[in-house]
Amino acid sequence: MHNTAFRFEYDPGIIRHGRGCVVALGDELARQDCTRALVVCGQTVGSTPAVIDPIKEGLGDRLVGIFDETTPAKRLDTAISGVERMRELDADALVAVGGGSSLDVAKVMSVVSASGRDRDEIGTEFAETGTVTAPAAELPPLVAVPTTLAGADLSALAGITASPESGLVDEQRSGGVSDPRLMPAALFYDPALVETTPREILTASAMNGFDKGVETLYAANATPITDGTAVRGLNLLWDGLSTLTDEPDSWATEEILQGIICVQYGISRPEGTTLSLIHAHGHGLKATVDIQQGVAHGIVAPHALESLFEQVDGRRELLARAFDIETGSLSQAEVGNAVIEEVRAVRDALELPTQLRSVEGLERSDLDTIAETTMEDSFLDNCPPEFEPTVEGLKGVLEAAW
Repeated sequence: MHNTAFRFEYDPGIIRHGRGCVVALGDELARQDCTRALVVCGQTVGSTPAVIDPIKEGLGDRLVGIFDETTPAKRLDTAISGVERMRELDADALVAVGGGSSLDVAKVMSVVSASGRDRDEIGTEFAETGTVTAPAAELPPLVAVPTTLAGADLSALAGITASPESGLVDEQRSGGVSDPRLMPAALFYDPALVETTPREILTASAMNGFDKGVETLYAANATPITDGTAVRGLNLLWDGLSTLTDEPDSWATEEILQGIICVQYGISRPEGTTLSLIHAHGHGLKATVDIQQGVAHGIVAPHALESLFEQVDGRRELLARAFDIETGSLSQAEVGNAVIEEVRAVRDALELPTQLRSVEGLERSDLDTIAETTMEDSFLDNCPPEFEPTVEGLKGVLEAAW
């Protein structure tokens, strides 16, 4: 499936993993020559002592303030407000704490703060292009402390939205920013903080992170390096996610976080991302209905994989290895079916929805529009070269998931 020649350019931040590791936040900021850090988070994180108190302790006198206004919508106007707070406090670094939304907003804050442009200029560019261009000037360093399992951390990408109510755009706009310098300078994976997140939030985010590993293995730009990390990460997640019960004390949190680190490694590189078919379906659904990405993935992933395996090999043997499937006596079709069943098993262990018809606000008549939107998603470019997506085929996945 893959040419043996490859180029792998990847510059991840410093990774710290371990219970209580956020005590070293100040040490990592010192290595970045930063003395004034602004914490970026949502209101829930900002008002939860079990999360925010260890962050404050770890930062010590380097903490100058907390900006706790991020939301799942990842709004551009929130980022602009955050930059105003940065300037008021003369902050020279950002510490994003929470889910992917806080990290994405912090990345956009880094770009906006360095650009020197005013609110109207930022809004005009985003309305016209769907992005905010990173300037040549140095960007403020970013430190990430994730408390969910979506795996949006080891990345130089960020999603962002804007609505007419913000005064920045005339109609609803979604887009993102991308620049190698947006890779966090340091990342702290602390099981003690993740365990404070409600299970229903963790399970949906975990499906999103899990599918990053699945897609990385069959991506057009997969490499032996990402093969190794994705297989190891998927194996850890496949084994550990079933422990996410209602009792946090029983969670295999350390192993799950190790798995999330591994499946992210190398998926976001200067030449592109390994995310493809499943994530494109998630984007198509999100554009039509208010649905959490992990929930969307859980519903469509088995059917998306079935459509993939109908056309191409999809590196199903490598996926089978990640799930400890013995393939010696199985046909290729049986290997593919076994892989799909393991993906379903992870989804079901997380107790996520299994049918699109259960999604509030979604009608079957919406599937045509969703398929057309998915067909336009750039992530489809990362599918195996032999795979040929069509609107009809994408709708077939949605119909099967209905």
